[in-house]
Amino acid sequence: MRRFLKDFAPLLLATAFVSSVAGCAVHASYYDPYHHDYHPVSGEVVYYSQWEHDTHREHVDLDKRSDADKKEYWDWRHSHQ
Repeated sequence: MRRFLKDFAPLLLATAFVSSVAGCAVHASYYDPYHHDYHPVSGEVVYYSQWEHDTHREHVDLDKRSDADKKEYWDWRHSHQ
């Protein structure tokens, strides 16, 4: 039994680490401070790309936009659910 644990302990630790990191990625979300809610990152990409297209903006990561642009996006987003 000890030999089994010694041989497989690194594998078990690696599996636990990878699964915890993968679990965080699944639940990643953007917080909308203007409407006080969360939006999953996976679904938000489509809306954000559409907003950039509709408003004729160059692509810039949402996190790097000005506060005024972020507010405009979140207002637009809530009117396009």
